[in-house]
Amino acid sequence: MVEGGVVVNAIATTPASASLARGIRREVRLGTLRALGSTLMTFALTIVTVLVVWVGAIKVFGLSPYIAKGPADVWDYLVSGEKAVANREVIFGHLGETLRDALVGFTAGLVLALTVAVVFHLSKGVEQALMPLALLLRSVPLVAFAPVIILIFGRDFWTVAVMGGIVVLFPALVSIAFGLKAASPHMNDLVDVYGGGPAAKLRKVAFPASLPSFFAAVRISAPGAITGALLAEWLATGGGIGGVVNGYLSSAQFSALWASVVVVTAVSLVLYNVVLVVENVVLARMGMHPEKRV
Repeated sequence: MVEGGVVVNAIATTPASASLARGIRREVRLGTLRALGSTLMTFALTIVTVLVVWVGAIKVFGLSPYIAKGPADVWDYLVSGEKAVANREVIFGHLGETLRDALVGFTAGLVLALTVAVVFHLSKGVEQALMPLALLLRSVPLVAFAPVIILIFGRDFWTVAVMGGIVVLFPALVSIAFGLKAASPHMNDLVDVYGGGPAAKLRKVAFPASLPSFFAAVRISAPGAITGALLAEWLATGGGIGGVVNGYLSSAQFSALWASVVVVTAVSLVLYNVVLVVENVVLARMGMHPEKRV
């Protein structure tokens, strides 16, 4: 059976209970396959929509082929052109640096968000004092923080970590903190009955109930970390894709510029959908229906 979003394994002590257990496992497998198929279909539709909008915008606005490059131009630059191998080495080299920077910001921001959300859950006083500040800081554009961050941390690794972490931190914190409150009061009462304390409630009730919100935070944070890395590279370090796009623009290397934008956008879409696949599979196996997700 399913209780509190968790699939409970039946103990096959009788033929009836064994049949029930097989039915539960079959439903879990079917739910997992449906969730995986739905996610892949959504991803395919997203790619098609992006391509249609991209080509349509170039035609509708009558953009010059010299400046505006379409999917065929990017494909030629990266795959089928004479210099495609060299072009890929350059673009993917910059992409690797950006992804490394994004990973730093993603890890720092998500770990800090999870830690602070747990503190908020365990201490309502701390939450009431600091959550308004978090919401206020979330509304301030990162560009406004950038000069101060660069002044304090310089133009190196720490600036990338801080700026990427800020992009991830506040949305993830709000989402996870909300998710930790989604647990059923009856489940908390049950833990009380068996003598469990706040830590037991957090581990056995709040964390499982917050999984949809946690995955939502990760989905938002993956592309957000790339955005933070690009911004840090553009404003501070000068490396990665964020650091070279201005050079491509000023030197009229429009094919390289469009290829860089397309590659980093494609990676963001892939990461988002990879997280979505993992989310759908995990929640389906736990008996959580899609409509219950954040």
